[in-house]
Amino acid sequence: MRHGIVILTDLPWREARPRWEAAEALCFDHAWTYDHLVWGGLPEAPWTGAFPALAAAAMATTSIGLGTFVASPNYRHPYVLLRDSVGLADISSDRFLLGLGTGGDGDAQRLGEDLTLRQRVDRFHEYVELLDRLLREDHVDHDGDFYVVRDARTLPGPARDRIPLWIAANGPRSLALAASSGDAWITYGGSGQTLEAWFGHVEGLMGRFREAEAAAGRSGVRAVLSLDSSPQFSLSSVGVFEEMTGRAAALGFDDVVSHWPRPDGPYAGDEAVLEGLTLR
Repeated sequence: MRHGIVILTDLPWREARPRWEAAEALCFDHAWTYDHLVWGGLPEAPWTGAFPALAAAAMATTSIGLGTFVASPNYRHPYVLLRDSVGLADISSDRFLLGLGTGGDGDAQRLGEDLTLRQRVDRFHEYVELLDRLLREDHVDHDGDFYVVRDARTLPGPARDRIPLWIAANGPRSLALAASSGDAWITYGGSGQTLEAWFGHVEGLMGRFREAEAAAGRSGVRAVLSLDSSPQFSLSSVGVFEEMTGRAAALGFDDVVSHWPRPDGPYAGDEAVLEGLTLR
């Protein structure tokens, strides 16, 4: 089992830097941040961009994986995302993990977007397919329903072997995309008023993903569970963390991701819990 931690971008870098450094010292395998213009959980909080934060974290650490949880088509063209990703891969000495998702409502509404869920999923498929080409090829031409590129130069590529795609998916079409094109599949679980009900839903998702993986003729795609979409904050205590990671492992997940405890609001908890974890 590998362990990840999400560090939000609601703090100035001088205050956030110790968290990224501590994540590495505590032996987390990867550290992530949200890629939003505004996050609905903290709409009144200061907020900074994911890619500058990850670039700074790359300079402050040496071994921990660093990623977006997750980037989306809401405001990132795949060609622009390619350039930012290649830059981060270089700065981090190939520690960058590119998490991708369809995109949430908040950013879309602020940009005046009015797509149906089906259209968003259609766009996401085109987004991932074009991005994958840009990571592999030079002189890329594409004329799709949502994106156009003309003779897109991608030097110093190809970079696909340096930048893994971690694809977030819960619905059937996105699960199929993650199974066919992803290096890892991320799920946020789903609904559930109790931890038992939530893990029951997660178990169903795992079964559907493995079916999609088999249908795509693949096996061994990493399965990643975001623990904190459950009714129980995973770092409310060491015992809760160990129980949840153990249950994730029993369902076949390779990685789990938690959130850095905050003093109040979303992910409220005590940072001292982190010191009690045994991750190695």
